[in-house]
Amino acid sequence: MALFKPDMRIGKIIDITPERMRSLGIKALLLDIDNTMTTHNNPLPAEGVQEWIDRMKSQGFLLMVVSNNNGQRVRKFSQLLGLEFEGAAKKPLPVGFRRACKRLGIQPKEAAVVGDQIFTDIMGGNLLGAYTVMTEVYEPEPMVFFKVKRACERFVMKFWKD
Repeated sequence: MALFKPDMRIGKIIDITPERMRSLGIKALLLDIDNTMTTHNNPLPAEGVQEWIDRMKSQGFLLMVVSNNNGQRVRKFSQLLGLEFEGAAKKPLPVGFRRACKRLGIQPKEAAVVGDQIFTDIMGGNLLGAYTVMTEVYEPEPMVFFKVKRACERFVMKFWKD
């Protein structure tokens, strides 16, 4: 079950502090979009996200969006926040995360993968060998696929030992 368990669980992305990440040896954060930085398919970041990004950047952290979404959605959202991106990342496969690490000039162990989904973000980050941070969702997705996925996640979480 370690493959499906994050190293850290937090409320929202804005709860991640530079001090905590620095203490873990993290130099870069690889960020999901939907339900991590905003609600599903929302073109605008959630309240406080832009300020959090600015703070993390001012503290010397490298940030990049890594998303399974299509290029246009990822490009527009990332550009709005002033971030580089990897779209169509194929999570949970670590290929998109590896490309992001290479572009940032870091090793996977120096990265934290931040996202809301166990079977994409957390699994992919664990396969990469990165530190993984799981956020709470902003809003449950209404689609049946996501409802089933979230039910499977709740089942997996029952086996976590904190």
